[in-house]
Amino acid sequence: MAAAPVWSVDPRTGKQREQVAVEATAQEVDQAVRAAQDARAALADRTVRAAFLRTAADLLDEAGSAGAHLIEAADAETALGPVRLTGELARTCFQLRAFADIVDEGAFLGVVIDHPDDTATPPIPDLRRYKIPLGVVAVYSASNFPFAFSVPGGDTASALAAGCPVVVKAHPDHPATSELVASVIRRAAVQHGIPEGVLGLVHGFEAGVELVKHPLVAAAGFTGSVRGGRALFDAAAARPVPIPFHGELGSLNPVVITEAAAAERPEQIGTGLAGSMTLGVGQFCVKPGLVFAPRGEAGDSLVKSLTAAVSDTAAGVLLDHRMRDNFIAGVAERAELPDVDAPVTPGAGSEHTVSPGFLTVPAAHLAQQGGPHDLLLEECFGPVTVVARYETADEITAVLSRLPGNLTATVQLSAGEAAGEGRGTEILAELTPLAGRVLVNGWPTGVAVAPAQHHGGPYPATTSTSTSVGGTAIERWLRPVSYQTTPEALLPPELRDDNPLGLPRRYDGRLEN
Repeated sequence: MAAAPVWSVDPRTGKQREQVAVEATAQEVDQAVRAAQDARAALADRTVRAAFLRTAADLLDEAGSAGAHLIEAADAETALGPVRLTGELARTCFQLRAFADIVDEGAFLGVVIDHPDDTATPPIPDLRRYKIPLGVVAVYSASNFPFAFSVPGGDTASALAAGCPVVVKAHPDHPATSELVASVIRRAAVQHGIPEGVLGLVHGFEAGVELVKHPLVAAAGFTGSVRGGRALFDAAAARPVPIPFHGELGSLNPVVITEAAAAERPEQIGTGLAGSMTLGVGQFCVKPGLVFAPRGEAGDSLVKSLTAAVSDTAAGVLLDHRMRDNFIAGVAERAELPDVDAPVTPGAGSEHTVSPGFLTVPAAHLAQQGGPHDLLLEECFGPVTVVARYETADEITAVLSRLPGNLTATVQLSAGEAAGEGRGTEILAELTPLAGRVLVNGWPTGVAVAPAQHHGGPYPATTSTSTSVGGTAIERWLRPVSYQTTPEALLPPELRDDNPLGLPRRYDGRLEN
């Protein structure tokens, strides 16, 4: 049977643009993985690795510059717009360079050296520990970030920085962009004597399944839906040799607005919420999808502000028509529930667009487990949020206790509450177990690439405790190994007493830089 074609599709029209590739067979997946495996040795030198990452960033910058075609190609098959895509590509290049700096520094290796100590109980032998790369990493691209969470994104950048070759399963919403970016990264690799196979790229659903099952794949990173991610997570665990699966699956990203905050700045909060929930046509993984607002005058003023701001937001194009159909059906089903109102009705715009909106519901309904309103506690991908109007703090607590894990949780406080008055501390204590990033008086959309960043959270936000953004994302692709009573001449350079590589390390209990 002939391999199925892979088409680039214009989401603004639903029409096919060009055939980009064909779906990879099991044999082609095997070839890509083996080519990646063969490239491992070329990544062993940290200096070469860091230079490769910087060159990849430079070449991507060039490909996205004025007159080049990368941004144009990405916009043609995502409808995300040149401004958004240019910013996303800059973020992606910054991330590649940040990981190059991490590789140069070497602290990620976690070098620890303990000399023998016969006075300890029990006695300590000569022990030397550091971290080594796992091997080939499978990366599953996201739909909503064709650069930052796809072929050149955080999973790929951190895996390459760790010394792990990568095979990417391209997302069907931007296959042409994926091919273009892969070719740029391969050119960067060749400039540093690294085989092109260090970055493999395959297309097709079955190829993704074959990839996670391949015996030479040592770990996987995924960004996508709960259903798809859980299927791959289960496949990774069911292998004869299970592998780590770092998946980002879904998140409601709850927001609690106190009555004092709503009374103090209703217009600011309403406008900020509208901007956050509609950013990127509501296709951000950290979009606030459930908002607690008080009943009464203060909450009414906030909802009025939110209504005006969302009403002024234009319809937009989702990444593909399947997502558009799911959004329209999902918001319609939610709007039909008892006691659910739609101050701004979300749904279809034109033939190819969707209109933003929001729904309101008494918070008490969401506290009742097993009722029809449980649907409102499930993520709806697109420009919509649910505003739960609460009477008491106990209602907020009751609903929060029902939520699964999230990437983010936010609280909007008044100036007095932010200074320590009222229940600010108690609300933070309630939100912290729910999410990997807790915000005060901000909005969750926008994930900075920074050393202290954590982009993850309890399941189903992610399937592990790791972050996929920030410097510590590199830890996902490493494992520690200790050498005991090993002669100096046989030790890796990283673990020798004279520290020939100048690495940060903990030496006989003391931290050295």
